[in-house]
Amino acid sequence: MNTVSIAPPSSLRRLPLVSWLLAALLASGNAAAAPVEAPASTTTPALIADKQIDAGDLSIGYADLGPAKGDVVILLHGWPYDINSYAEVAPQLAARGYRVIVPHLRGYGSTRFRSADTPRNGEPAALASDVIALMDALKIPRATLAGYDWGARSADIVAALWPERVNALVAVSGYLISSQDAGRKPLPPQAELQWWYQYYFATDRGRAGYAQYTHDFARQIWQLASPRWTFDDATFARSAAALDNPDHVAIVVHNYRWRLGLAEGEPKYAALEQQLAQAPAITVPTITIEGDANGAPHPQPQAYAGKFTGKYEHRTFEGGIGHNPPQEAPEAFVQAVIDATHLAHAKGGAR
Repeated sequence: MNTVSIAPPSSLRRLPLVSWLLAALLASGNAAAAPVEAPASTTTPALIADKQIDAGDLSIGYADLGPAKGDVVILLHGWPYDINSYAEVAPQLAARGYRVIVPHLRGYGSTRFRSADTPRNGEPAALASDVIALMDALKIPRATLAGYDWGARSADIVAALWPERVNALVAVSGYLISSQDAGRKPLPPQAELQWWYQYYFATDRGRAGYAQYTHDFARQIWQLASPRWTFDDATFARSAAALDNPDHVAIVVHNYRWRLGLAEGEPKYAALEQQLAQAPAITVPTITIEGDANGAPHPQPQAYAGKFTGKYEHRTFEGGIGHNPPQEAPEAFVQAVIDATHLAHAKGGAR
């Protein structure tokens, strides 16, 4: 395994890293107000999902950049973010000749369920199956997949279960495939504390609270997960708009309840979930990424390196990079995607 550290441009402000608990107190107003450095204004044009296509259970809204015949890269966002995590990454990749597809996940932006009767299901196998359905609808036989948070988990699952559809993989926080059985096992108290929102969503109060304060909740997660990222109001607002999707709250709550075994999935995904419960290896060429200031729960690179059995590299993005590397360190993320595609074509291994 090759492990490298990548330092982003020095323009990133370096703020002291605080614990999740202290950050939560600050965000909720229960701690004394502290001086806050004024964030820089965003000048990056918004990424617009100006395409729509029926794919499986969904009508998926997506952005499509670059030459139609270019090698395809599909970029998958996480929660509670949106496609604008790739507002800088996608145009840079398109300028290098890639066809770049950036879809809104189910429950986000312009993506909608095609039937009112379809369960608002957030289980991992459903989200990953959406990627395959999108590729089928767009007649894309193979693509490089890249993602973080929920997007990385979906990319991992597609690479594990449908490796013939994946040229290469870029996954923030590495191997995120899990199961309900694993989710039921208790963690040490400090680790459990980091999952506070998962337990909040397990209650009726949590569902009502997220529905009432969706944007406030999302902003707090952004701050906790990336404590050194000084995003501005405009940057947050353009992504928060995607959370106003009518199915968003249902999808998010189901996702986290499913993980704890408090909600059932759909029978049509049961066989896939059984495969995922075996923690299958990922054989496609892969670059995993971690930010050196990721405040969200995440595994350590050494814990998952062995799950990637093909050509493999790990990169740590330095300089205060948090949970959303494509938006916090776009140039380094672009390079990781390009290098992953090169791994797919290179002879010999990268290990």
